[in-house]
Amino acid sequence: MARIVVVGVGALGSHFLLFARNIPAQFRIVDMDRVERKNVMSQFHTNMAVGKNKADALKQAMQGLFGIKIDAVPHRLTTDNVEQLLGGADLVVDCLDNGASRKIIQNYVRAKGIPCLHGALAPDGGFGRAVWSSNFVIDNESGGVATCEDGAHLPFITIVASHLAFAVQRFLATGEQVNFNIFPGGVSRF
Repeated sequence: MARIVVVGVGALGSHFLLFARNIPAQFRIVDMDRVERKNVMSQFHTNMAVGKNKADALKQAMQGLFGIKIDAVPHRLTTDNVEQLLGGADLVVDCLDNGASRKIIQNYVRAKGIPCLHGALAPDGGFGRAVWSSNFVIDNESGGVATCEDGAHLPFITIVASHLAFAVQRFLATGEQVNFNIFPGGVSRF
């Protein structure tokens, strides 16, 4: 059974896990953030989870709703703990929204030869991406821009998350690394 580590379980990562729940894998989720009331509008977190750590809350939801056991790590990924958190993974799914942490992941998986799928969303809902590490370029951050907080982009967020889940499912079944650029008007595969 594949060991998949998902880093970041906010808007994109929480929905990815919802759609990936039938993939035969052992999931570890990593997120140090807490669920805020505004998160409930665009993330797979509930009002009952407000104030809880996102990883712990999602673990509880997935266990309660679907009987899926998940290893939750309520910590920030850093250069000091990257080996502990990502070591032993067969696949890493990056659903973060900051470049510095993405670089930690990308440097680690490239050095260790671990397949990594990066998920990304534009703050304005203008595009999303599901791109394997060999093709993923970390962009410069504009900084301080809230992403997907009001729920207006929820349908689009779930479309991007479903493409992430499909790419992981395809990779585990065939070894093929399918990449997607997703726009409100359509999808391109490369």
